[in-house]
Amino acid sequence: MTLHSLPLFVRLHGRPVILVGEEEAAAPKRRLLERAGAIVVGEDDPHARLAIVADDAAAVARLKARGVLVNAVDRPDLCDFTLPAIVDRAPVIIAVGTGGVSAGLAAALRQRLEALLPASLGRLAEALHAARTALRAHYPDGGERRRAIGAALAAGGALDPLEDHDGADVIAAIAAGGAATGLERLVLASADPDDLTLRQARLLAAADRVTHRADVPPAILNRARADALRQLTAAAPGDDHPGLTVDVSMRGDGA
Repeated sequence: MTLHSLPLFVRLHGRPVILVGEEEAAAPKRRLLERAGAIVVGEDDPHARLAIVADDAAAVARLKARGVLVNAVDRPDLCDFTLPAIVDRAPVIIAVGTGGVSAGLAAALRQRLEALLPASLGRLAEALHAARTALRAHYPDGGERRRAIGAALAAGGALDPLEDHDGADVIAAIAAGGAATGLERLVLASADPDDLTLRQARLLAAADRVTHRADVPPAILNRARADALRQLTAAAPGDDHPGLTVDVSMRGDGA
């Protein structure tokens, strides 16, 4: 499945961004840009590389002709980029986008996420950042370190990010956890990723290596981390690979 858009987090602090439109239509976008530290400028600014146009199709065409990337408000067909709904737990930022198809759906999802995520989530991120040197010393092997942190941050783990861990000793919490290793086999009855059980989805997300038969669809394999090793195999491999290997086959394929 092809991504509609590639999500990017762009640092705009001190950078010019063009804003075009009547004040009432453009005001929410101005507030958002200023919150990100951007310098809001007019259409004629020669240095800006991004623009938001609230209500002027002609301006969209002019700016695109100059090579400026444009967000045309409420016109997803004209957009080079779209603006997501944002959940801010600084430094954690969660962006929900629909490619401009439904701002209402993005807003509804943002509201649900606001209720789920503790206010202390940003402080947990900062504590993990501060612990990097100590964690590297405790886990010299990068793979082992990533698995230990992943286990602590997993659902129900010592640092489950949906729980409040304000003031927690993150190094002790990670060291006390147990990362999954070895070989897990998933035999799937359906090619639909929505039919994955919670356990299956968690194993795929935690895998260091995913082995699979040829008939396992990409939509299933994409539930694994982007940096997980993927291997097409005729049969389940051994469990001698470091970390967690998840072998995926479809029911009835002979695996």
